[in-house]
Amino acid sequence: MNRRNAYLITAALALLSVSPAVAAPAVDHNREFQACLTLAEKRPAEALESAQTWLNRGGGDHARLCQALALFHKGDFTTAGARLEELAPVLGKDDPKAGASILGRAGWAWLRAGDNVRAERAYSRALALQPEDVDLLIDRAIARAETERFWDAVADLDAALKRDPRRAEAYLYRAAAHKALANDRQALADIDRALELRPGDPDALLLRATIKAQAGNLPGAREDWSQIVRNTPASAAAKTAQANLDRSAKAPAPAPAAKGEAKGGAAPAKP
Repeated sequence: MNRRNAYLITAALALLSVSPAVAAPAVDHNREFQACLTLAEKRPAEALESAQTWLNRGGGDHARLCQALALFHKGDFTTAGARLEELAPVLGKDDPKAGASILGRAGWAWLRAGDNVRAERAYSRALALQPEDVDLLIDRAIARAETERFWDAVADLDAALKRDPRRAEAYLYRAAAHKALANDRQALADIDRALELRPGDPDALLLRATIKAQAGNLPGAREDWSQIVRNTPASAAAKTAQANLDRSAKAPAPAPAAKGEAKGGAAPAKP
């Protein structure tokens, strides 16, 4: 179960527990909800059918929530995002944290659908309910970076790290934003901090290698690429690192310095 589902389940079950009681309930809605969410992650098509059956038996908005999550896991991110946004004010009416959690999942659905504007809007609505939520700040930063609003992304990540300075992924995302803004020194500092918290993290090493290579430090870049391939050979970063190692091995060696050329660069122009 991922972090975006963990609180959502707890909050929704809390909402169910305060629903008006009925004599000898024919349906255990708490159990139905738990089972439906578990099925949604593993077999979303079956979960859609199960949620519809539950809806017909009085499952109400919680059955609709399960349908929306099943659509998310099925890959229908646009429909899932729209339905989650509709359900958030209903299921979160008396519980801002639950509403924020559902809006956060809506934001993730819009990100997966490629609609970064709607993703940011959903995250902003969620943060209006839970302004201290570090995960929501990080997720909105991702949405903002996707629309190349890098300074806004940095602002969200600054806020997230002020609240929780041990979030390695926040340092890494901020490093990527700083790199996009050509702030390589700050990017490298953030990568170093991320690696202190997550030694050997392949994504951090890959980003550092990219910065080194673009700065002309190919030996340093190759060292990072080699470490990725050696330590995390099955990772996606390792595939990219190996391709870069192969490409750099075929690159022509730098031409020898011309006679009279300064060792560190071009010869000074004559007055």
